[in-house]
Amino acid sequence: MSDNDVSKRNVLAIVTNYGVEQDELLVPLEHLRGWGADVDVAAVSAGDVHTLVGDKAPGETVRPELTLSEVDPADYDLLLVPGGTLNADRLRREESATEIVRSFTSTGRPVAAICHGPWALVEAGVLEGKKLTSYPSLRTDIRNAGGDWADEPVIKDDSRGWPLITSRNPGDLGPFLHEIDEALAVNAH
Repeated sequence: MSDNDVSKRNVLAIVTNYGVEQDELLVPLEHLRGWGADVDVAAVSAGDVHTLVGDKAPGETVRPELTLSEVDPADYDLLLVPGGTLNADRLRREESATEIVRSFTSTGRPVAAICHGPWALVEAGVLEGKKLTSYPSLRTDIRNAGGDWADEPVIKDDSRGWPLITSRNPGDLGPFLHEIDEALAVNAH
């Protein structure tokens, strides 16, 4: 297995059923599945996930593999938290989503969040002492939660016992996916 081989890795993406930013979900799914990773999408309900483009235009529809309440976080090597303002705002209010985040961070497994996705980490109370980036409007929320916010395309922070990978928006997907690949290669379950 090469250093960049993510095959035989299990990735969990958590979303709501409406409002996830299309490229922040679909591009990582296609990328990781293309490398042979098993990627499950867990949504609030079993119904279709309706993505949006730019928080307003209808995007593609995705069928989730399971619901948030059905997830056993121990089955996964990495947690992906895509953004989209509507998606992220609702996701952070889902107790099952914040429990999934806490499960990953308490067991030292990587979490990758993009754009508004870090709101779930704010709500889970896991950002104390972590350096990260996000969509700029989350800056104050992240700082209030004890995080160190910076405006960079991608930030990887391995401090406090768990790897965190963050990016600002869909324009940062290239470096974001590169860091996810590296984390999966290093942190095999």
